Amino acid sequence: MSQTNASSGSLFMVAAPSGAGKSSLVNALLAQEAGIRLSISFTTRAPRPGEANGREYHFITPADFLARKEQGEFLESAEVHGNYYGTSRLQIADQIKAGTDVLLEIDWQGAQQIKRQFPHAVGIFILPPSIAALEDRLKKRGQDEPHIITRRILAAGGEIAHACEFEYAIINQEFAVALSELTAIVKAARCRFAQQAARNTSLFAQLGIHANS
Repeated sequence: MSQTNASSGSLFMVAAPSGAGKSSLVNALLAQEAGIRLSISFTTRAPRPGEANGREYHFITPADFLARKEQGEFLESAEVHGNYYGTSRLQIADQIKAGTDVLLEIDWQGAQQIKRQFPHAVGIFILPPSIAALEDRLKKRGQDEPHIITRRILAAGGEIAHACEFEYAIINQEFAVALSELTAIVKAARCRFAQQAARNTSLFAQLGIHANS
């Protein structure tokens, strides 16, 4: 097994209802953890204030998105709140093969699709401390119109119902605690046998340890 084997990198999937603090936690994790990259997804939704094309998302038209989907470019894709989202298959595969950990901000539908193709992907669901707190956060961030906030709150229950499909659940009541838990999950995943064997082939050979896969 070489150090560029696909198992040398880990794939993390982080999902949450809107307003649970997913993006803030992910950004804080990326700022302090080397060797992990955020996968930049494609979307048809309009950029929010401060967002840039190619940084938060690749912003494209619905026609372009559907054409790419037809060509099989996306590892997963879904329609969320009236907009399409998709993850590039090639970008994910190349980075994991090179030994880079990849993190996806994703919805539960996309996580289901990816899990079928990458069964060892690590699923993490971010939960709010309450629905009331979720609504308050959505209002305070000031990025959506009132009717959009109402729609997101109504959708939150259905999204949270899929939290049981993920390996880990983090309750984002205190940001520092939630970030510590997210970091611990990443560090633990890096210590899985397959990842350690792929990254330390010489040592494992010297110790007479042989991977089964």
